[in-house]
Amino acid sequence: MRRVEMTPAARDLLKTLTGRHGQLMIHQSGGCCDGSAPMCYPDGEFIIGERDVLLGTLADVPVWISGSQFEAWKHTQMILDVVPGRGSGFSIEAPDGVRFLSRGRAFTDEEMEALPPVLVGAQWKAGQRNAGEWL
Repeated sequence: MRRVEMTPAARDLLKTLTGRHGQLMIHQSGGCCDGSAPMCYPDGEFIIGERDVLLGTLADVPVWISGSQFEAWKHTQMILDVVPGRGSGFSIEAPDGVRFLSRGRAFTDEEMEALPPVLVGAQWKAGQRNAGEWL
């Protein structure tokens, strides 16, 4: 069971953007500007906070969420999708006339029990990594 999945359209866009920009990362914020839109950045251009939570990786792209947003979403699987339109100018897909969109699906009780423990930014910065499917 994974905390984050993606649609085929999101996979195609991530592959295109990776070819254009190199290694990427996604951060699902709970912030202002674009609300809680997933933002895609070249790796290293967004500083992960100590309480940010790694949801998993999609097409070798780590997907992070703010700690406070994770508290609201912890019972929900995030599904990364792509829709037409312009999102925030900070996310690198904006010039392509599309934007990433987060959809959600509530986990069942059985799925919740099967989820791996989360990894937070402080652990990541200290060199800790979850084994298995993510990295």
